[in-house]
Amino acid sequence: MSEVKFLFDFGSPNAFLAHRVIPSIAAKFTYVPVLLGGLFKLTGNQSPMQAFAGIKNKPQYERREMERFIAKHAITDFRMNPFFPVNTLMIMRGAVAAEGLGVAATYNAAVFDAMWAKGLDMGDMEVVAQVLGGAGLPVEGIFAAAQSDAVKARLAGNTQAAFEAGAFGSPSFLVGDALYFGKNTLRDVAEAAEA
Repeated sequence: MSEVKFLFDFGSPNAFLAHRVIPSIAAKFTYVPVLLGGLFKLTGNQSPMQAFAGIKNKPQYERREMERFIAKHAITDFRMNPFFPVNTLMIMRGAVAAEGLGVAATYNAAVFDAMWAKGLDMGDMEVVAQVLGGAGLPVEGIFAAAQSDAVKARLAGNTQAAFEAGAFGSPSFLVGDALYFGKNTLRDVAEAAEA
């Protein structure tokens, strides 16, 4: 079975919804933090909220599609974050730092939950510190590592590599060199990983 790279940014509600479904898929997923703002700059893309703001019916359809996905997968704890959009630069650097400290899975779960289940302001580093501390994570170690040149370069490198692989948003998935975009491609991702 092939490895699946999950290219994510905590600022994407659809990345959170994919994160909720991933444990039900047999394939091995590797979480790869990317900076969505950086990816938007590289590709000339915009958030759906901006891109579709003036299009009649499109935002309403997107909401219905999200509701269908949530119902299909029995996701009961999702809520739109009242602080959305959140500047995710620091928490994405934190995700890279958490990888280096061997606590990425706990970090990712705690931050995704804080953003999209609890609706916390994850652009406020005091709130972030409380969330990480509550999850039993080494707050000072993560914050210190997140400021290092190595972590900053790794996040930038991940984002550049995602762009070069064809990504333009989050969630994106790579199975080998094949790119899949959006939470609704998870079935195709699982089939490709098994092939």
